[in-house]
Amino acid sequence: MKHYPPEFKADAVALYRSRPGATIRSVAADLGVNPETLRDWVRAAGANRPRGRRAETAAEPPTPLEAENAALRKKVRELEEEREILRKAAKYFAGDCVLNTKESWL
Repeated sequence: MKHYPPEFKADAVALYRSRPGATIRSVAADLGVNPETLRDWVRAAGANRPRGRRAETAAEPPTPLEAENAALRKKVRELEEEREILRKAAKYFAGDCVLNTKESWL
């Protein structure tokens, strides 16, 4: 389970509230979080939007800054995953080398 800083949670809820036409699923995808996680944060913040008919105005596209932030968050997430894979591989191979060295002494 990932733990997100409170600032990130507050920003995610604020982003959801600032985009009236957006769904929790679309905002969660932009931020790289699970939609249910974002839904929990929205509920906890009491930031639910009223249900029913959506506003007649079309949703505004994300600003260039929002789009860039979403792209950067996605890239950071990808790099963190790659780093974790390499870290696990290094541990695996380091452990294998230690086992082979101990066996050669026996």
